[in-house]
Amino acid sequence: MKQARGWAALGGRMLGTVALVAVAAGAVAQQEPPPAGAAAAGLDLPTNIEFFGKLDPNVRKPTAIVNDHVITGTDVDQRVALILAANNAGQISQADRDRLKLQVLRQLIDETLEIQEAKSADITITRDEITQSYDRVSRNFNRTPAQMATFLRDSGSSERSLKRQIEGELAWQRYLRRKVEPFVNIGDQEVKAILDRLEAAKGTEEFNVREIFLSANDANSAQVLERARGIMDEIRKAQQPFGFFARQYSEASTRAVEGDLGWVRAAQLPAELASAVQQMQAGQVAGPIAVPGGFSILALVDKRQVLTADPRDAKLSLKQLTIAFPAGTNEAQAAARAAAFGKAIQTIQGCGTVEKVAATIGAEVVDNDTIRIRDLPPQLAEIVQQLQVGQATPPFGSREQGVRSLVLCGRDDPRGGQLPSSEQVENQLQQQRVNLRAQQKLRDLRRDAVVEYR
Repeated sequence: MKQARGWAALGGRMLGTVALVAVAAGAVAQQEPPPAGAAAAGLDLPTNIEFFGKLDPNVRKPTAIVNDHVITGTDVDQRVALILAANNAGQISQADRDRLKLQVLRQLIDETLEIQEAKSADITITRDEITQSYDRVSRNFNRTPAQMATFLRDSGSSERSLKRQIEGELAWQRYLRRKVEPFVNIGDQEVKAILDRLEAAKGTEEFNVREIFLSANDANSAQVLERARGIMDEIRKAQQPFGFFARQYSEASTRAVEGDLGWVRAAQLPAELASAVQQMQAGQVAGPIAVPGGFSILALVDKRQVLTADPRDAKLSLKQLTIAFPAGTNEAQAAARAAAFGKAIQTIQGCGTVEKVAATIGAEVVDNDTIRIRDLPPQLAEIVQQLQVGQATPPFGSREQGVRSLVLCGRDDPRGGQLPSSEQVENQLQQQRVNLRAQQKLRDLRRDAVVEYR
């Protein structure tokens, strides 16, 4: 996970979208007419559609020329390898790799458009700036730049691919600072209105939600639904975080931030999503959920009450007792020793006796004074939350990893929630509007670009 965070520091946007159009002459292929509701999409479509040629619109050769800049198949392959290595994804199926290639091609097109637009505004990222950022990324991975280069090559990527991504991120950030941020103004009344709404909503439940959105219409709803179900299956089977899939599949602008919708109240969500999220527990994934315009897959990261202290934020002082099982310990022997361990911890009378009890059973003791209840696994957090100072949890663990118990030595309960400062609210509004204008600008660049696929 340390690597994944390192890549996140480089920049959130991993995948983009761009309209792909291709025409080929050849044999005529007949298709069934679309449902009558297809016209609702706002397009003037014929009732009987004929495709001239055998080109599958979902199959693209991974090369393109974007306003005279060439994106090669090697560029695509190396960026795919970079994403897989960054997310510790390991081997993926050929179908998943093909989908990822298409998405990477779109990302590289967006990246190229951003660099070109920055240059048209006399913004150039120097080689020294790129090198400095590359060195920082290497340090995030606990590697020297030379070791990082070796790691990238061994992963099937390259220094060049990573540095190109760095250049795109830096160029676009600088463009936004120069051409967008100065023209975004936040009024004092806006800030005050938000603070007033927060105060009025005190005690209301909020949800930290991530989303994958797939657009659909009457004509392709069944296919998109099947695709969404496939993504749900991938999420259930994979070890990757939800954000990894949001970057790959989501068609919403929030894919740039791994599908993060931030903290929202049920009233701020579409009715279908509000109903689902209110029934979810933290850590759960739900979907696909039919919403206007498509389907959503939701992940509930956490929930809380507005401006109300959350008992899970209490900071704990703990002592952990652990016994390990020697190699070759059979199940009966492990059960017997675990039972003896459980009997011993029942004799603990406050944290002052922990070391003495541990010595009688050969247990190791580790202190931790910084952990919060929310940092513990849910089932363990629920037990610890009910402990009084000096009490211990029931034994837990496994034969492979040993048996443990936590003893509560102290608890610092959180203070009541406080309103954010005016400056914090203003900064958040500023960032939201800059991101919105950045998306609008990128759409304009895509619309005006000359993209030739090879």
